[in-house]
Order: sequence, then C-alpha cells, then structure tokens
Amino acid sequence: MAKRSIVLLNLGGPDRPESVQPFLNNLFNDPAIIGLPAILRLPLAKFISTKRAPIAREIYGHLGGKSPLLPLTEEQAVALCKALTTEDPAHIYKVFIAMRYWHPFSQETASAVKAFDPDEILLLPLYPQYSTATSASSFIDWKKSAAKVGLVKPTYTLCCYPVNENWARAQSDLLLAQIDTLENKQKYRVLFSAHGLPKKIVKRGDPYQWQVERSAEAIAKAADLTEEAWAVCYQSRVGPLEWIGPSLDDELKRAAEDDVAVIVLPIAFVSEHSETLVELDIEYRKISEELGIVAYKRVPALGTHPDFICGLRDLSLIAFQKKINFGPPENTRFCPQEAAKCKCVAPINLTRKTQYD
Repeated sequence: MAKRSIVLLNLGGPDRPESVQPFLNNLFNDPAIIGLPAILRLPLAKFISTKRAPIAREIYGHLGGKSPLLPLTEEQAVALCKALTTEDPAHIYKVFIAMRYWHPFSQETASAVKAFDPDEILLLPLYPQYSTATSASSFIDWKKSAAKVGLVKPTYTLCCYPVNENWARAQSDLLLAQIDTLENKQKYRVLFSAHGLPKKIVKRGDPYQWQVERSAEAIAKAADLTEEAWAVCYQSRVGPLEWIGPSLDDELKRAAEDDVAVIVLPIAFVSEHSETLVELDIEYRKISEELGIVAYKRVPALGTHPDFICGLRDLSLIAFQKKINFGPPENTRFCPQEAAKCKCVAPINLTRKTQYD
C-alpha cells in the first residue's frame, strides 16, 4: 500500500522561558524577516532578540511560560490524519509537523519523514494566506533540510488557501456564534485582524495583503455580513518601519466613535497563540475598555473545527491527485500579476516536482 506524508508548516514557539531568546534569535536571523547580509543580520538578530526577550517572556508568562502552538498543531495533525485515512483508505497517511523557528525544526522532521519512507510528500502550510515572510520562508527551509538529510521523494507544495470554502465556512460558523452572544441586537462591526507586514515587503510584490482582503470577503459572504458590518485591519506592529494598515488600534477607535460593538476575528491564524491569547484577549481588550467600546468579543482560532479539517483533507487529496508543485488546488494563478512574489503560474507546469525558489 502506497504511503503519503503531509508536512504541516508553521511558525513555532518557545517551549519554556529559557527558549524565548533563542526562538526570537532564529526569527530575526531569517533573511525573509531581516533582508540584510549574514555578516550584518547575525549581530542585529542577537541584539534585537536579547532586547525583546524580557518583554516576550512576560507575554508568554500569561500562557504558562510557553507557546501552546505545538500541542495545538499536534491536535490538528491527528485530526487531519484521521480524516485522510477515513476518506482514502487506499493509502497510508502520516502527518508531520515542521516549525520554522523552534522545535521540531525542518531538519528534525525531514529525518523523521525519511525514516517513514513515503512514496509522496505534501508541504501544507498552516498559513491560509501566502507571504514571503511566512510560507515562502518555510518552503525554502524545508528544501534545504530535505537536501541535508538526503530526503529525495516526489514533493508537492500547496502554497495557500485564502478563499477555501470549508475554511471560510468554519470561520463563519465561529463568527456567527459570537454575534449571537450580543445583547439586544447590538450594532456591531467585525474586525478581520491579520498579523501586520511592513509596507516595503508588500510593495515588492508580496501577495499577503491582497489575499487577506480576499479572505475577509469570503468569510463575510459566508456569514452574510453587510458591507458596513466588517473591516480588515492589522496587528502586531513592531519597529520603526511603516506597516500596512489600517491598524487594529485605529479600527477600535473608529468603533468607539461609531458606538458599535466589536467582534475581532484573527483571520490569518488557525491556532491560538500569543497574538490571540495575549495580544487580542488581554491587551486589545483593555484598550477597548479604555475607549468605552460597548462590547468586545473575539472569535476563537479554528483549531480542529470539523469544516477546517475537512478543508485541509480535501486540499491535500487534490494536491496529491494533481501533483501540484506550487499553487492553489485549482491549479491556476490566484493572485493578480502585480503580486510578483506569488510563485504560482498559470498554467502550472506539472512536470516539475518542486518549486521553492
């Protein structure tokens, strides 16, 4: 019976307080994050990570001193494997996890995949929207790691799924549950909040912002929201660079002025972690209270929502069937031509097994 491996790609997070500084160092040493030559990037990454570590440790202190991302991703891996095995008993499936900045690193996972000896491999990012700073960085890291351990197997890559129907349906389901908790049909505004990105990265052709906006439209349609009832915004800005907007801070101020309740949906996150459990649930909740917003609610991350897992299952099966080397399952380019960093082409050349660079 043929064997298939799916590798879930994600950011990762520190597993104890002592891991915070090295985790941050790995993050800021990524050329996709700080695009400087290594001779300059290495000392800068060490400086930034050392300076930010105390603040980050305080943030993770709210979460027991560590990130919950790995155990939550493990739950998603188990659910996806079960769904694939049930739907396609003709293959043996095993789902692995590779984190970008902390354990399990890509090289650890590549060794484990090699030991499993699958006939085919699918790289599946847990980033619904593609960006050079997230998905692309993980793909490049995997390619290097697979080469180091001698993992040579047909490998397919699903770059993104920003408007996948099952994903949007799962988001809509969780959103509508929060809307139902509002008292007396209070007027509300849904804020689709995504992790921010410096403007210069988007100007270089990164498709992230365009895809986030399409994601918001898909969820709004699934939830039957009026155009006035939702907005896209961005959180987690750091440093002196100009970031894409509007910011979540600005949208909260606008909501306060308009006297509407706020429902924040973390549109770029599929698992709970510091940006949702601390930044959204604690920091921004406090800001909303200080602004006098009538109600502040937050939609949970997808986790193992059945529709989301079914979406990942179907995406995986289509990717294996079509032997997708880099692109959405429709096998056509999704992003506009001005998003030059989008690696999908139309039509995709299926004769190539991988395309990372």
